Amino acid sequence: MNVSYDVRIHNIEKRKNSAGKITSCRVSWKVNGTPLKERFSTVALADTFRSELMAAARRGEAFDVTTGRPVSWKREESVLTWFAFSLSYAEAKWKHASPNHRRGIAEALTDATEALLLGVDKAPDRDNRRAALRWAYSNRVRDGLEEPPAALATAYRWLESNTVLMTAFEEPSGKGAVLARGLLDRISSTKEGKTAAAATTARKRATVNNAMEYAMEIGALSSNPLKAVKWTRPRLLASVDPRVVINIGQARRFFSAVEQRAERGKRMKAFFACMYFAALRPEEVVDLREEHLASLPVGAWGEMRLTNAEPRAGSRWTDSGRVRERRGLKHRANGDTRSVPIHPELGAMLRAHIDEFGTGPDGRIFIGPRGGLMTDRAYLKVFHEARGRAFTEAEAKSPLMAVPYDLRHAAVSTWLNAGVSAPQVAEWAGHSVDVLLRVYAKCIHGQQSAAMKRIWEATRA
Repeated sequence: MNVSYDVRIHNIEKRKNSAGKITSCRVSWKVNGTPLKERFSTVALADTFRSELMAAARRGEAFDVTTGRPVSWKREESVLTWFAFSLSYAEAKWKHASPNHRRGIAEALTDATEALLLGVDKAPDRDNRRAALRWAYSNRVRDGLEEPPAALATAYRWLESNTVLMTAFEEPSGKGAVLARGLLDRISSTKEGKTAAAATTARKRATVNNAMEYAMEIGALSSNPLKAVKWTRPRLLASVDPRVVINIGQARRFFSAVEQRAERGKRMKAFFACMYFAALRPEEVVDLREEHLASLPVGAWGEMRLTNAEPRAGSRWTDSGRVRERRGLKHRANGDTRSVPIHPELGAMLRAHIDEFGTGPDGRIFIGPRGGLMTDRAYLKVFHEARGRAFTEAEAKSPLMAVPYDLRHAAVSTWLNAGVSAPQVAEWAGHSVDVLLRVYAKCIHGQQSAAMKRIWEATRA
């Protein structure tokens, strides 16, 4: 270890905003001529840190040239707070995670942090704390910035000093287990305190569990504290509700209602039809380009070969800073493709769409009136308006096609009920056979009578 007794400690520097209010304080000092600094949210914290440095220097203690701290502090410095650990975990996962996964990690860590705060009565307000956490967990937003934005600086500095130590999870007499249970309870609830959706809870628990495994990997914990808690996992709805699936007559009514929504609706008729006839995910339709249409004959089946998708994650979580980022197909290796048949009715819609509106500069088929991407806000508005006009009052009040993704569910259900083999449907839809049969088990109709007849023949006297 490179140590030195040559220590020079300077006065505290106070940083103020335009209104003259102190926003942060900096302690500066030198060890063997190497300048060092540490920022604090309050004068009191900065003064305490400086006093401890001065006391160690007066006692003639050796200072570590690399860290600038007295060597005697080494053991304490190795103990991480939850906040410092969570930043380390988010950064470690960033490079290999998709934008939506990054956002999911941030959401889980933000909720978990709320269960691990100290002295909340003197904390910045909750919305400010959560905003500071979202900023902190985005590598792209923080890249190259030493300080958070002025509006978040106070909350960020408060969080640095007011979350539990990681060692608190290993406290004896059940204290660590109580802390872990409180964390699980928090991620099982919404921000308003209501019970969260089962899928949301499961996703956040998976993230926090993975974080604890990472803590063991880096030596911050000796065991996973979540495994010491007997926690009942919420039951997940694994299959599609048959009530959301529309039939071909309802689909045609919906497409007609979409088309009646002026030019914007006309631009979206084939957009929604790609989900219903070809089981495309919304992010796959957004990325659909002319080059993907391998064949588009008149009055016959065609073929599309998908290569990419553009899921919406938000600019905070993409590497490019755009709301959407082009990626490989879901559940497939980069560079892999997926072939999907084009129903003759869909083929006619696609040809009419391209003839009337053309394509974007990059060959993109579905673009806005001004040449931009087809945004969620735009197509969701048209979707709900057309649904209201196309359906009867009873249908509109039911779960029938409540969201655009239900159009994809209808496509897969139609293929299965038409007798197409499960492996073929799975290939077209981009699923594994196991997932396909589990998710769409309740949507396969018309086979009960035949099954009961076979049982009757096998068991009658």
